[in-house]
Amino acid sequence: MKTQYLLIGEIVRPQGIKGELKLRAESEDKTRYSRLKTVYLKENDHYVKKRVLSGRANGDFAYLQLEGITDRNMAESIRGQMVYVDRSEAISLEDGKYFICDLIGCRARDENGQEIGTLTDIQSPNPYTDVYVFMTDRGEMMMPAIRSVIRSVDVDAGVMILDSSVLDEIALWPDSPEVRDD
Repeated sequence: MKTQYLLIGEIVRPQGIKGELKLRAESEDKTRYSRLKTVYLKENDHYVKKRVLSGRANGDFAYLQLEGITDRNMAESIRGQMVYVDRSEAISLEDGKYFICDLIGCRARDENGQEIGTLTDIQSPNPYTDVYVFMTDRGEMMMPAIRSVIRSVDVDAGVMILDSSVLDEIALWPDSPEVRDD
C-alpha cells in the first residue's frame, strides 16, 4: 500500500552545538538533502511539518538544520526519530524501480495465480541486486530481485507476479537442502 510519507533518514545524533542533525541517509539520491524545503517528523502517529533551513550529505549520512531546533539539547531530544518527505516531493524513479515501502506487503503469486507469500523485507547485500524476503506457507523464502523471475509488479494493487519456473531454480527456502545434487 502506498503511503503519503516516504522515509529519507533516521536522526542518529546532533551535529555541533547549533542544532544541526546528523541522519543515516535512506535515499539513493544524496544530492536531494541540499534541495529539501520541508520534511516531516513522526510524533505520536502524526507527521509534523518542519521547514529545512539547510541540508547537505556526506557519504552515507545527511545533515539537516530544521527551523525551531536551535541548539544541541533540542537536537538531542529528537535523536532516533525518522525523517520523511511527502510523496509529492519524492525523487522520480526510473521505470521498473519502486520505493521499498511500496513493495513491502505485496502479495506474490505465480503466473497461474498460485499464492506464494507476502514480501516482508528487502535486503541489499551488494550493489548489484537486492534480495527479496517473503513469508510463505513453507516459511521464509529468499530470492534475488531479478527481472527473469519478476514478471510484473502492481504496487497500487499490492501484487507481484513471479515466474514459477525461474523461482524454482533460484529461491532459497528454510527446508531446501544445503547442498544440491545437481
